[in-house]
Amino acid sequence: MMGVFERQTLPNGLRLLTAPMGHAQSVSCFVMLAAGSRYETPETSGIAHFAEHMFFKGTESRPTARDIGSEIDGIGGEFNAFTGKEYTGYYVRCAGEHRSIALDVLVDMLRHSKFDSEEIDREKGVIVEEMNMYFDTPRDYISGVYDQLLYGDQPLGWDIIGRKETVRAATRDTFLGYVDHWYRPERMVVGVAGKIDGDLATEIERLLCDLEPAETGAPAPAALPANGMPRVKIHTKASDQAHLCLGVPSYPLVHPDRYSLQVLATVLGTGMSSRLFTEVRERRGLAYYVFGINQSYTDAGSLYSQAGVDINRADEAVETIVHELRRIADEPVESAELEKSRNLAKGRFLLQLENPQGMIIFGLRREVLEGEAVDPQEVLEGLDAVTAEEIQRVAQDVIGGNGLNLALIGPFDEAGPFERLLT
Repeated sequence: MMGVFERQTLPNGLRLLTAPMGHAQSVSCFVMLAAGSRYETPETSGIAHFAEHMFFKGTESRPTARDIGSEIDGIGGEFNAFTGKEYTGYYVRCAGEHRSIALDVLVDMLRHSKFDSEEIDREKGVIVEEMNMYFDTPRDYISGVYDQLLYGDQPLGWDIIGRKETVRAATRDTFLGYVDHWYRPERMVVGVAGKIDGDLATEIERLLCDLEPAETGAPAPAALPANGMPRVKIHTKASDQAHLCLGVPSYPLVHPDRYSLQVLATVLGTGMSSRLFTEVRERRGLAYYVFGINQSYTDAGSLYSQAGVDINRADEAVETIVHELRRIADEPVESAELEKSRNLAKGRFLLQLENPQGMIIFGLRREVLEGEAVDPQEVLEGLDAVTAEEIQRVAQDVIGGNGLNLALIGPFDEAGPFERLLT
């Protein structure tokens, strides 16, 4: 069987990753970069996300945001971008026959944006309002509080959106410095999936072969705090609902137990039959939403549960989640539950790959963060191989071997009572 992904490398080191999908009528064109908020300094915190906004504001040949938007609208396409801690992505999705225009606009934005000073100052207001929305939305902001607790004052512990003072202080030179340093061929992967006709490689070469390679270096490795004692961080806020994240450090992305950890997280907190959903919501009525997930970076990770709970019963919610974390380390998962969770993990993965966009994002994340886009079959085989013994061993290592971390947003002042629940 042919692999799903084909990979080519241009002479300047830029990679092209393609996933032709015979049934598709559309094409998803991405540029993904191994650069995100993790690559910032205290002075430039938030610049990766701010730059993402500025790329849409106009280039030399398409001077305004409206010019760019009209061209994409004119081919019936949609375009957007996203900034993570370790990668940033820009994309256009459109009908297969308009691919050349989509790629031309995408590359033009990333290579020839004007970073006009007046536009930058105007957009500062937009980003500050985006921050206000984020800080006012505890369901979103709680993961930021949790990351601060887990990673402290280093880039993995900072909010992707940055700080108001760094955003307000940004100038044209801030953007040019960041982009000139990190937006280099060795960190850049072009991804195209769906309906692919004609000579794509020649097209990419024409658009990007003259981008100069440069040694960019890498950000400092994550410094993980010594983790023995339980830790609590409270963001005090008047609210009708408490939001919490409760978890432990886990493994980085590339780890021999990555699939066991994924199935472990699925048993705990994916779907409406998961342990956390059943106990926290169905049996006790403590939360409207609750889930468990593992979030891994290239050199760090965390397995945690998140929930929005009744403020008067927050302690009961914490106790219940702690109990479920301890139970999965203490008792092996029974075979019926293991099979259900394995099928759920595989099913969610396959659903993600159904369309060109999901397929190429999967390949690009692997390519950008791990240096290799594996065939989806390898993931399915990895999930198939997970045993109950492995899940328990990983749970004992990750949950049993670490102190619990609790981040809370709500009308609470004292960490003490919550610390006692974690021991």
